[in-house]
Amino acid sequence: MDFTMGESAAELRAELRRLITEEVPADYLGAFTDDPADLAVAQRFCRVLADRGLLCAAWPEEFGGRGASVWEQTVVREEMWAHHEPRGAQYMGVNWVGPTIMRHGTPEQQRKHLPPIARGEVIWCQGFSEPDSGSDLASLRTAARRDGDGWRISGQKIWTSYATMAQWIFLLARTSSVGRKQQGLTVFLLPMSDPGIEVRPIRSMLGPHHLNEVFLDGVRATEADVLGEVDRGWPVVGEVLAFERVGIARYARCDRLLRAAPEVLGARWEQVPAELRARWVRALTRARRARLLAYQVVATQSAGQVSPADTAAYRIAVTRLDQESAGVLAELAGYVTGDGDAQRRFRRAVDDHWRYANAATVASGSIEMQQILLARSLLGRTRRAGEAA
Repeated sequence: MDFTMGESAAELRAELRRLITEEVPADYLGAFTDDPADLAVAQRFCRVLADRGLLCAAWPEEFGGRGASVWEQTVVREEMWAHHEPRGAQYMGVNWVGPTIMRHGTPEQQRKHLPPIARGEVIWCQGFSEPDSGSDLASLRTAARRDGDGWRISGQKIWTSYATMAQWIFLLARTSSVGRKQQGLTVFLLPMSDPGIEVRPIRSMLGPHHLNEVFLDGVRATEADVLGEVDRGWPVVGEVLAFERVGIARYARCDRLLRAAPEVLGARWEQVPAELRARWVRALTRARRARLLAYQVVATQSAGQVSPADTAAYRIAVTRLDQESAGVLAELAGYVTGDGDAQRRFRRAVDDHWRYANAATVASGSIEMQQILLARSLLGRTRRAGEAA
């Protein structure tokens, strides 16, 4: 496959880096710290991107994008994640909520939800995981029961990122118990302002806003709140997870921090043990491998396909890269001396990366579940090939 992005992508990358330098503080480490100013930076930067048609660059112009190629959108993903995601939680709406509404939403839902996402005005959260479900998402218990011409939804979600600040939730609930557990599931688009929704933060080393419990007590939903078909939400969720897992370009941050290490260490780089430098080379090589796997998934998605095997393979590779690079970088940070701006920012960035990497094996589906998905897909291909022979 030819993954040369071309001159327009290179120009876009340069433009994004210029905007980040001009609009985002040099020591910015994300929107969800204890400092409210960091969230304000992200919200302001989203508007800057939106004014230039860059927040949702690959979206059609009618929905607030500029009709850019999927490769230009990939450049946006890479530069955002490499610089600690200055879009804040907007990436969720941009990467998968919006595209899913484009594919499965009614014209009314598209008119209602897509323009605010494209303008960077709304934050979404994802109501999938539940306390007793683990990575077995289809075993969820949150129930939507018929109530006249709509539903009443009750249940609990957990590990819900950004729920304290989100205006909308992309919620999966059970509307029927007939058939396999993957059947009878429905996606609802609900406002977080509903009085039946309660959010309780979960303290963690990731900092405020990242992890929360969401309780739903008789939340009212109507037909207008249903995304796609009733009882047929599982295929929609499959697409969502595929977009979500490739939508965060984790390899870009790993690559940027690994390449920054020799520059920050300067002359002390020669004092780093040969074994640690060899691990640094391996991590850098694996960052490039994860990038190519991501590009393979982008290519299949751009062709109108969603391959669970390719997505799972990428997710496994980038998760292992996250943790491997975090370990290497943490050791390298121990050789950084001095308290100049570059040294201080590098140590803080490495600490931030290390904390996120420790959660990477369970975020967006555990690595064990990705291995199962990959194995099932490969076995299915082998079985079909045998039958054809």
